[in-house]
Amino acid sequence: MIVARMARPEDAAEIVRLRRVMFAAMSGHDSPGPWEAAAEEIARRQLAETGRPGLVGFVVDGEPAVDGAGPEDAPRLAACAVGRIEERLPAPGHPTGLFGFVFNVCTDVRYRGRGLARATTEALLDWFAGQGVTRVDLHATDDSERLYRDLGFAEHSLALSLDVSRRPNGVSRRDRPGR
Repeated sequence: MIVARMARPEDAAEIVRLRRVMFAAMSGHDSPGPWEAAAEEIARRQLAETGRPGLVGFVVDGEPAVDGAGPEDAPRLAACAVGRIEERLPAPGHPTGLFGFVFNVCTDVRYRGRGLARATTEALLDWFAGQGVTRVDLHATDDSERLYRDLGFAEHSLALSLDVSRRPNGVSRRDRPGR
């Protein structure tokens, strides 16, 4: 039986390690960088929040590290599913206004094919339901789509995204010079 437990602040480094593994699997190349330290600090802080945490995750412990990636007795995570609750305005189908978002599901390469992603995701979905969340969203890769469909996920709407990092700060489009 797979035992998924709630993530703790001390799991932050391993959650970020698995996040890097996830991104490498999605893009086909590894992308280490300063984002990892920032992500670890944020994960540690948000996992420590009391009340409704900013970040919640469920993890499955793996075998102790022996590959030089840490002390030999340091536990390494085999898998994780991480998400958060977003509070929006209530709506007819969502009277609590609570929506879940899953943004990090990953299984370490050594543990794939054992149902760990399913176990951690189901634990996260159960937790969301217990918090009054009425809908959970996520972005699926081609490799993960079957798992999420098996769990009941379906297309909801067309998601559109915009990278606003290149927009001038504090200047709306209509107030820009030359408009």
